Amino acid sequence: MRVEHEYARGGAWAYLAAWDVHRVKLFGRCEGTTGKAPLDRLMAQEPYRSATRVFWVLDNGSSHRGAAAIARWKSAWPTLVPVHTPIHASWLNQIEIAFSIVQRTVLTPNDFASLAEVEDRLVRFQAHYEARATPF
Repeated sequence: MRVEHEYARGGAWAYLAAWDVHRVKLFGRCEGTTGKAPLDRLMAQEPYRSATRVFWVLDNGSSHRGAAAIARWKSAWPTLVPVHTPIHASWLNQIEIAFSIVQRTVLTPNDFASLAEVEDRLVRFQAHYEARATPF
């Protein structure tokens, strides 16, 4: 690792992910911004598209909190049942546990040459983690 006194910012990704605890499937992707698009992409896939009910445990992030967000998703995906964790209770959200694992095993130390390298390491970790993980 090279450590210098000069810092050159190389940009940042928003790593957006969902964790299917029953199928041990980590859906993650790097985006330039946050928003509702990742949920729409996942709900369009099987088995979620044809499921009778799909429960999403969500934190209180700005892109998915409030009545407007819930109404927007329920109109697009009537089978979606959004469940918000209490504020300051990220330990209840299984994806937060997965994010903690990603932080400790993939992003530390933070010595990346480019954003493409960060994305590559995250995507490769997802496949590795799914092959080894068991449901929490």
